[in-house]
Amino acid sequence: MIELKNLERSYKTGATETWVLRRINLMIREGEFVTVMGPSGAGKSSLLNILAMLDDQWKGEFYFDGDAVHGLNRKQRAQLARMRIGMVFQSYHLLDELTVAENIDLPLSYKDIPKAQRQSLVADTLDRFNIVGKKDLYPSQLSGGQQQLVGIARAVIHKPALLLADEPTGNLHSAQAKEIMEMFRKLNEEGTTIVQVTHSEVNAEYGSRTIELRDGWLSKDTAGMAAHGVSA
Repeated sequence: MIELKNLERSYKTGATETWVLRRINLMIREGEFVTVMGPSGAGKSSLLNILAMLDDQWKGEFYFDGDAVHGLNRKQRAQLARMRIGMVFQSYHLLDELTVAENIDLPLSYKDIPKAQRQSLVADTLDRFNIVGKKDLYPSQLSGGQQQLVGIARAVIHKPALLLADEPTGNLHSAQAKEIMEMFRKLNEEGTTIVQVTHSEVNAEYGSRTIELRDGWLSKDTAGMAAHGVSA
């Protein structure tokens, strides 16, 4: 599903160039549940943003289901991401002017789904996440944990082919966190490919493979497919 070849990302501050990802060669097969770990500043979130097609300031090759992402323009990448990818952000990224129900409906609005069916899917999702009573509230009226649940609900409602999650349970209490990870496991069993960034060993155990980043380099891969920029 995903193939990265010699992918690199750096930031320039004046004359200084800081590398956050170095020569990443990585293949993720359809149906895998991959955990990305490593210390703060290792490049984990940068990698996730590239996979989500939110960042286009990188070098190298990125293939998604056979599509050469590096050859697409910004509009084409955004369209591909909207149709195929779900993203759970650490900082929620809910739209303040939309209610909970409207935020959750957003990914469906990009697809050719009749309004009645969309409303039914939103109702089912609100029920599944136990947030029916919050549907008409705005993000500013929710706690951090509730906003996180809405963000996850929005990411999974359209059954994306790829689900990306950045510390998905960071703001949830342990019972909620377990519930969400069990849901991710079920989605994975149903065919959704998942890539999660986490510091949690407990969350990592839900995955089938762990990769580790250090100082921007891929330093460990339990699938044995790549390390230190050496191609699979």
